[in-house]
Amino acid sequence: MSRHSLLFALLLFATVALFTADLAVGSVALSPGEVWQALTGRAADPVVHDIVLKIRLLKALAALLAGAALAASGLEMQTLFRNPLAGPYVLGVSSGAALGVALFLLGAPMLGIAGHSLLRSLGVVGAAWLGSALVLAVVLAVSRRIKDIMVILILGMMLGSGIGSVVEILQYLSTETALKAFVVWTMGSLGDITAGQLAVLLPVVTAGLALAVAVIKPLNLLLLGESYARTMGLDIRRTRTLLVLSTVLLAGTVTAFCGPIGFIGLAVPHLARMLFRSADHRVLMPASMLTGAALLLGCDLVSKLLALPVNTITALTGIPVVVIVVLRNRSFF
Repeated sequence: MSRHSLLFALLLFATVALFTADLAVGSVALSPGEVWQALTGRAADPVVHDIVLKIRLLKALAALLAGAALAASGLEMQTLFRNPLAGPYVLGVSSGAALGVALFLLGAPMLGIAGHSLLRSLGVVGAAWLGSALVLAVVLAVSRRIKDIMVILILGMMLGSGIGSVVEILQYLSTETALKAFVVWTMGSLGDITAGQLAVLLPVVTAGLALAVAVIKPLNLLLLGESYARTMGLDIRRTRTLLVLSTVLLAGTVTAFCGPIGFIGLAVPHLARMLFRSADHRVLMPASMLTGAALLLGCDLVSKLLALPVNTITALTGIPVVVIVVLRNRSFF
């Protein structure tokens, strides 16, 4: 068995083990046997059945999908911008989602339209997804007119900063109750996913991951620079469009349903490079997806044991990884 095959097998085993542990661990501890009986519909206690299938399974599946999605989109952005500090939120996904949620939670009450039927039907998830999609639509329109990818990066960062200022103004003017609701959303959460929301999250993220796999060859060409990629016949504009679309489907959707979960998209691609010692996206893309899923499942497990927001755990896990990788590797591409 080759080294890569062994690593993939270990990652797959770790993901399955962490997924199982995530179903068993919580305020009510369950044995693996009880979890299995609940999953197969043979649980004697209806309470155990509801805990596993209606709460923990939804949360574990959300962690699995969100981890893979953020890691894949982070890898795409780092390669597109040839920047090791790029992540899935570099184009303004998080800022756009925050603006949508801020307008929904903070702006609507100030304007006295919080009870409007359209706003009630939109909800936090809809507001977040709409905000991130609108920001990325602007970035996508700009990317089709500007050749220099670094200009797009700078514009994305400036757009995010401008949106952040608007959000801060809304926070300053909002009521204490609305502000608390917004701050809780910014901490990220995997436990608020309902079965109906998961039915939307699963196909959208699956489509985004399929698109990420489809652009593996263009990503390998981009490693050598856009000029070289053009000489090899790569359509740069089409590739940028596909990568931004993938980011909307992956990071935008995860942020809408789970809030902004930091450091997974930034740290995991570096961790995959360090583990597999490869720059080939045919290896890195599935490796990043598996590593991201396992890492977020592990962070969710720790957050439940310590009763802390998942974002605090991902930050405490991701920061050391990035620091170690930066110190050990001076060249990323």
